Amino acid sequence: MTQSLRTLWRLCRILRTLARHDALTPLQNSQLAPGLVWVAQILSRRNVAGRAGQKLARALVELGPSFVKFGQVLSTRADLIGEEMAKDLSDLQDRLPPFDAAHAREILESELDCSIHDLFASFENKPVSAASIAQVHMAITSEGDEVAVKILRPGIERDFERDLAFFFSLAELAERTQPKLRRLRPTEVVQLFADTVRLEMDLRMEGAAATELAENFADDPSYRVPAIDWTRSSKRVLTMGRLSGIPIDDRQALLEQGHDLTAVLTTAAEVFFHQVFRDGFFHGDQHPGNMSIDPEGHIIAVDFGIMGRLDLRTRRYLADMLVATLQRDYQRLAQVHVEAGFLPPGPAPASFAQALRAVCDPIAGRPLRDISFARLLAQLLQLTEAFNMPVQPQLLLLQKNMLMAEGISRQLSPDLNIWTLAQPLIENWIRENRGPDARLREGAEQLATSLERLPHTLANLESVIQKAAHEGLPVDPEILKKLRDNRAGRWQVIALWIGLALLGLIVLTT
Repeated sequence: MTQSLRTLWRLCRILRTLARHDALTPLQNSQLAPGLVWVAQILSRRNVAGRAGQKLARALVELGPSFVKFGQVLSTRADLIGEEMAKDLSDLQDRLPPFDAAHAREILESELDCSIHDLFASFENKPVSAASIAQVHMAITSEGDEVAVKILRPGIERDFERDLAFFFSLAELAERTQPKLRRLRPTEVVQLFADTVRLEMDLRMEGAAATELAENFADDPSYRVPAIDWTRSSKRVLTMGRLSGIPIDDRQALLEQGHDLTAVLTTAAEVFFHQVFRDGFFHGDQHPGNMSIDPEGHIIAVDFGIMGRLDLRTRRYLADMLVATLQRDYQRLAQVHVEAGFLPPGPAPASFAQALRAVCDPIAGRPLRDISFARLLAQLLQLTEAFNMPVQPQLLLLQKNMLMAEGISRQLSPDLNIWTLAQPLIENWIRENRGPDARLREGAEQLATSLERLPHTLANLESVIQKAAHEGLPVDPEILKKLRDNRAGRWQVIALWIGLALLGLIVLTT
């Protein structure tokens, strides 16, 4: 009861802020707490300048760091809030007023248990950036190395936990009172947001992500990641090497320095492909502020608090979907959705294939430079409502970064589509991972996994039968006798499976 009252009070305060910015549209559309929203609408300001998404963005900034972060998550949900609002929220800048440098020094010395003068020869009081979770100060170490020092905001963990509790309460309320919202998995979305933010507030995790990303590109100088200074890092402080370059979206500066914009975009496309498909580990916030170009044309990345992962199974399904889309094989495309578990039981795959055709055929045959794959993905996500398909949270971050990549590409070279530059890499990956040889390897891997599990499965079966007999359930005594007296029989079964597997391989490879 106390939690419910607390949630109601917070909701009223938030509605007041949204009303002041005339930004109640999302809550009106969701029909969540309609009585309170109606009262807030009566009291709201009118004729506030800007589109609905722009007004919402301003309100979220006033509401604080966690709401800014949540607004960025919502920017990936065009299926929830519409394409225009999603685009406006994607421009939501994670910038807040800086906290006092004295607090930054106190946190640094407390976390590293050392005087700042012993750690740094110089430490700039004015931060170069201040975001919702942390701010960054430039410094020079006692050894003379130029570094950037990221420091968490004071009390940020407490503030986020309070707001996360509120978000969970709203999500549970939505699922309980609005059945049509359940397929959107609001609680799961908030949980994903909570997991992401909690990781982001542990700067050791960001340092580990940067190190892993650097290792993935150890033999590829086209992508540069700052080195982490672990001796000057902790949960609330992260010190990393300083790299400098031109922001990737500064077209004029890149041209003035003599960069070939097509070469820059080619590098960006290759890096994006390698992260997503080759490694299944990608930078989750690749906006222009986090990417720059060095004098050699290499990409410099910073800010590794948000990272995305895709397991091999999901990557294979994505490749299958891409191939089916390009071949206009909509029956196969629908079947892949079934195999991936994206299409729930009920809707006929044929009807879903027809809906896919309606979305994809209008772009069929058009030059790739004229196609926005991020927009296509957004339209496909909109089909999820019509077919009651659960939203796949692991794909939301990928969609967000596709939109960012396309935005950069259009800004640097409007006539060029970044995905055409990665096409040879994608085709080669598909041949290696979804061709006949790859499918044979995948089948062999699945068979080997099944064989490894078989002894455990048989042991569980024996245990279940014995328990049933012990509890007086009717069990054929002959079955128990065979289980006790002929345990070696299970290995005969395994031998039979192996023999069948070898026979199958011989047939497939001849």
